[in-house]
Amino acid sequence: MNLSALEGNQRIKDQLSQQERGRGLSHAYIISGPAGSGRHVLAQRLAAAMLCTGAGERPCGRCGPCLKVEKGLHPDISLVCGSEGGKPIAVDQVRQLRADAYIRPNEGERKIYLLEGADRMNPSAQNAMLKLLEEGPPYAAFLLIADNAGGLLQTVRSRCEELTLTAAAEPVQDVERGALVQRLAGALERAGELELLEAAMELDVKRSREELSALLADLETELGTRAVRGGRRKRLFRAVDLVRQLRSAAGVNVGGGQLSGWLCAGMFEDL
Repeated sequence: MNLSALEGNQRIKDQLSQQERGRGLSHAYIISGPAGSGRHVLAQRLAAAMLCTGAGERPCGRCGPCLKVEKGLHPDISLVCGSEGGKPIAVDQVRQLRADAYIRPNEGERKIYLLEGADRMNPSAQNAMLKLLEEGPPYAAFLLIADNAGGLLQTVRSRCEELTLTAAAEPVQDVERGALVQRLAGALERAGELELLEAAMELDVKRSREELSALLADLETELGTRAVRGGRRKRLFRAVDLVRQLRSAAGVNVGGGQLSGWLCAGMFEDL
């Protein structure tokens, strides 16, 4: 199942992919997690997968139903949310949903309901969902979006599969590494000895062998990209060779300070 749009949460991605390849997706999911965890992304991807008509991995993102889901135009998907003012879904709305569910889909094989803030429904509204979750028409699917699945009655939870998402961690290290790679690549391509030494000294920071290796790998890739684009190729190709040597040295515990000195000396030797 194609869930690349959802950040992190690999366990849930694997679980749903196995389901989709095997017995098929469930008719009811509780999708819970904090803000930023991707609840709505996952709900959209599940809805698209249920309606996708493309070949291979679903959702394919190219067929008519997938494109309609992405644009929010598919007639077989209904968003159910509370009235204005942030009120929760009311029991009357659930009763209307229940009546609508027995009308067959307009276009697809499934009819899908996204219930926003499902954990804030009062017990009467939740109880009105029970029979539909247990004995609804086979084409109907329900995606209950919640901050906290614990806000739903156990009787509702027992009739759904729970997908509890975690917020994707901010990739601080990756961002910082990317910025350092850009500074180093720019200095290697254009700077004089003193400017390059100043930039290279940033290598002399305590890092694990894995972190240093990843940084140097990214630097080699960036230098190669700049050379292909037609930068100062003589310097860039020399820098690529040097960085390859540094990567080998980093693998045998040579420190960042030694690497920075090696980099500066190598760049200006007979250049």
